[in-house]
Amino acid sequence: MTAPTSEKPDFTGLRALYINCTLNRSPERSHTQGVIDRSVAIMEANGVSVDQFRAVDHDIATGVRPDMTEHGWETDEWPALLERVLAADILVVAGSIWLGDNSSVTRRVIERLYGYSGVLNEQGQYTYYGRVGGTLLTGNEDGLKHCAMSILFSLQHIGYTIPPQADAGWIGEVGPGPSYLDEGSGGPENDFANRNISFMTHNLMHTASMLRRAGGFPAYGNQRAAWDAGCRPDNANPEHR
Repeated sequence: MTAPTSEKPDFTGLRALYINCTLNRSPERSHTQGVIDRSVAIMEANGVSVDQFRAVDHDIATGVRPDMTEHGWETDEWPALLERVLAADILVVAGSIWLGDNSSVTRRVIERLYGYSGVLNEQGQYTYYGRVGGTLLTGNEDGLKHCAMSILFSLQHIGYTIPPQADAGWIGEVGPGPSYLDEGSGGPENDFANRNISFMTHNLMHTASMLRRAGGFPAYGNQRAAWDAGCRPDNANPEHR
């Protein structure tokens, strides 16, 4: 067991992006935003620079290519939003649960992230390597763990590093009733939800900090260009020199 430390870690210089995949356009109230705000407050109190946007406020085309205007769409704001994704050490995909699953907005964001996953970074790895991912969820029905599994699997599959307990959220009592920010919901005061949000947020910062100190994710045995060139550490190839 690791002994607790009294020295507060230094997270200054880290950058985080929260994408709110609510169905409600600004300035409508978003219960997901209420959960995001609690996590953001922890980030900012620890010196992390935070950016955020609601995906539904932007004209994000459907598709799995970096810029869908090159594939028949007249407009697509995703390329500009992607620049904000790539500028962040930490990405939190947050959203609401509908019919026990992630919202359509969440799925579109995941698809557009996937569309850039084949691009390589300067070390020859896939471009999202060295970045950390997590998720926050809200709703009035079951499915929180299912939705978290889907999002976190998608993020790790495209290259994000997922820390321990990288998900949190609040669903309240299943069925009709108050949502997170509604009066009397008990959401903002719920100790279990607040503990999970705090642990998730700190674990994201810890992992991003470790990756920063290490200079990113180790570039050995995971470089696409090297593999294509025949450099395969675990597969001897005497013809390659």
